[in-house]
Amino acid sequence: MIATLKQIPLFLGLSDEELDQVEASATAKTYAKGTTIINEGDDGSSMFLLMQGRVKVFVSDSNGKEYVLAVLGPGEYVGELALLDDEPRTASVETEEQSTFLVIQKEDFLALLHNFPRIQFQVLVNLVRRTRQLTEAVKNLALKDVYTRVRILFEDLAVEHDGIVLIEEPMTQQAIADRVGSSREMVARIMKELVFGGYVRIENRRLIILQKLPEAF
Repeated sequence: MIATLKQIPLFLGLSDEELDQVEASATAKTYAKGTTIINEGDDGSSMFLLMQGRVKVFVSDSNGKEYVLAVLGPGEYVGELALLDDEPRTASVETEEQSTFLVIQKEDFLALLHNFPRIQFQVLVNLVRRTRQLTEAVKNLALKDVYTRVRILFEDLAVEHDGIVLIEEPMTQQAIADRVGSSREMVARIMKELVFGGYVRIENRRLIILQKLPEAF
């Protein structure tokens, strides 16, 4: 558990002894694929540290249209805002595969911060870092065109295995559209151009990047 806790951005910089205190404040829970663990608008009193699995974080409008804010894997966390204020949940979270979490209740988290001032300071620093990252993501949505948002998404998700650059997470056109705040039709046109231009190839719903994507179309 400690090895995974070290990967969680909220606890970056904490010692093994301090991470032991975090683990002692949490309860392990496993949820099946397709389980909504957080509902947008609900009251919240717990934070989820993802140890194993994958979740999507999304918001939706009154018509049920979803916008996916992020897809997260082990070493990430959700629900932290509920531990610091009494406001409703700002987004929904659903498991995309069976997932295991360490769940920390609000009262236990606040006691942890009170009893260990260095943990409190480091958590605040890391929350500021997270806020800066979210600001950059919002700026990309507001100021960049759809193709540029798609390119940035692919570059963020791409990994290299045995000399092949690919996106391991299966990505449908609708999933891409949800992630970049666009329509599936627009994403379909972009993907057609990328495939035709020899930039990408799709195999078994996985995207293989054949060469560096152009800065703009």
